[in-house]
Amino acid sequence: MPYENIPFKSYCWSLGTTSFRTKQFNQKVEQQLKLLQEFFDLSENKDVTWDGNKTLQARYYDFLRENEFTKGDAPNKDKDAREKTSGLCELGLIDNNRRLTEVGLKLLELSENGDFSKSNILKISKDSFIFTKQLLKLSNMQVDNNIVRPYLVLIYLLSKLEYLTDDEFTYLLPLCVSKETTLNIIDCIKRLRNGEMTIDEIILNTVLTLPNYPQAKNLFLQNSASEELICTIGMNRKSRNYDKPYYQLYLILKDVCVNKNYSKLYQLYEITKSLKLKTYWRKYLFATINRNKLRNTPEECISQAKIYNIHNEEELKNIFFDMLHLFKIKANLSDYSDLNERYFKITDTIIFEDNKVHFDIIPKYYFKNVSEELFKEAFSTSDLLHKNCDIKKISPCLNIDINLIYREIQNDLGIPLVNENNISQILSDERINRFKKLIDEKFSDETLVELLTYFENRNDNKIFEMVTDNATVPTIFEYILGIIWYKISNYAGNILEFMNLSLEADLLPKTHAIGGEADIVYEYEETAYYPKHSMLIEATLMDESTQRRGEMEPVSRHLGNYILNTGNNAYCTFISPYLDINVLSHFRSLKNSGYYNPQDYTQHVESLKIVPLKTKELKTIIQKGIKYKDIYKVFENAYQANTSLPNWYKNELVINF
Repeated sequence: MPYENIPFKSYCWSLGTTSFRTKQFNQKVEQQLKLLQEFFDLSENKDVTWDGNKTLQARYYDFLRENEFTKGDAPNKDKDAREKTSGLCELGLIDNNRRLTEVGLKLLELSENGDFSKSNILKISKDSFIFTKQLLKLSNMQVDNNIVRPYLVLIYLLSKLEYLTDDEFTYLLPLCVSKETTLNIIDCIKRLRNGEMTIDEIILNTVLTLPNYPQAKNLFLQNSASEELICTIGMNRKSRNYDKPYYQLYLILKDVCVNKNYSKLYQLYEITKSLKLKTYWRKYLFATINRNKLRNTPEECISQAKIYNIHNEEELKNIFFDMLHLFKIKANLSDYSDLNERYFKITDTIIFEDNKVHFDIIPKYYFKNVSEELFKEAFSTSDLLHKNCDIKKISPCLNIDINLIYREIQNDLGIPLVNENNISQILSDERINRFKKLIDEKFSDETLVELLTYFENRNDNKIFEMVTDNATVPTIFEYILGIIWYKISNYAGNILEFMNLSLEADLLPKTHAIGGEADIVYEYEETAYYPKHSMLIEATLMDESTQRRGEMEPVSRHLGNYILNTGNNAYCTFISPYLDINVLSHFRSLKNSGYYNPQDYTQHVESLKIVPLKTKELKTIIQKGIKYKDIYKVFENAYQANTSLPNWYKNELVINF
């Protein structure tokens, strides 16, 4: 029999949309702002309205494809164009008509100027500071038209709890949709950490008390189970037909758990194959999913779940209903978690490490004493989302004396003195210590060798999986080379300054739309093994067909300009999976031809030292534990050698590693 529809209602907030789950987030945002500006500067688009204009939207998709921002040919170009711009709209970088706002124009200006300096109260890059201000203003419409500003909620939770575990961040933070639920979640997290509650219990107590869930459960308890009934009480927000397989699951569970017919356990396992959330159900129902054991000794395969201890169908219905919705909720929250993390990360105020989420140093103390005031605004909208305003205009409480922050850091960390003169060094030292820890935990020698192989084979998916997907593969290559050279150099110097890269707060790389100069400039003090000098590392993943024309001029120009501008004793190491023989010839010729300033020929360098190195040899260096003091000697001897090509590389470099 048909039942009255029980509608799904949202129980959580989320940042962004799943259609805007983009890799290289910062770079893609900056690129698309530039493309939107160019698109609407065209005369045929200048005064045309976006909303409801599928022709214009499809034209924008084609424009993106022409500019190599997207590939392929989407079947619904207008829809794809809307999805690709939705995240920018939510962030307030563009308006509903897809024109750049004040904020979008400012971010585009920073991007085009390459200005990512940290001249603000939070000591984060200028683009990250813009994103921080935007998230302070950004709000979502959620349960029963409640307004919530997720970043303000996160600030409040971190001020009360110091940190969130990954599970707390994923499953509990987004449930804070009102003042009451937020205070309750904080209390529940404290009890969770004391072992008094579980994550699942908190979710059930928070979500399944919303009006539509008791209504659905009562309907389920008062009627005989049927496919129609289970599809009704499933409240699937896409289509109730997606819940049809759960009826067969229910029937088998009734036989196994109520009738204790454990011979049907293998059949129960087989039924889970048809479930979208089979992983959740299998983990709940089975101690093992070994097929032979499920067939031959089924009673040994049942889990400790309380569903096996029931005695009647009413108990089954209660547990089945709870688990059905618990697993849906957890899957949904898990799906949103990646997006939430991406959005919070762009502020560079939040660190995700060691299965915990917490503030970086300055943001922690900046927000610590104003969290109560900000929390009062957490469930209201801001009318400043499109305005490039001072942070103090977002909320009066954000007008904070930086010296108060320094004093708190000084007292809490036990540092004798913290002020504007030494805070940069204090933050740098803390970042270096975290970076060393990150290297120890994430980038062992074996992992680095494995990554170099993936770069050689261009297994991009593995590279993204092992490092990050918020940077391009060439950027990640530079980052990994920086780590390798840092280890080779026995962790000497400030590698975070040497690497010409933008890093997230958790010290993983991110890519911007604009390129840079030399990839890495490593500075060495004088030792018994070498003089004081600088070493530029130039990296490329260009293949045989493109390396010659793509790398000869930039490498010599970067090294030549560096020496002319600084006067430093410097040389360059050119690292690539492949070395073109003519590139080698060009680099060797620079020993005698040098480099001239194209604007002033009186400024020149008589000799350029550029030493090429394949990733194959770099892997050997790592595996043999060769350190820089020995590498420098090999490089210098190879540079001075008179061996001619093509034998020079093998005889002077390869055999000496």
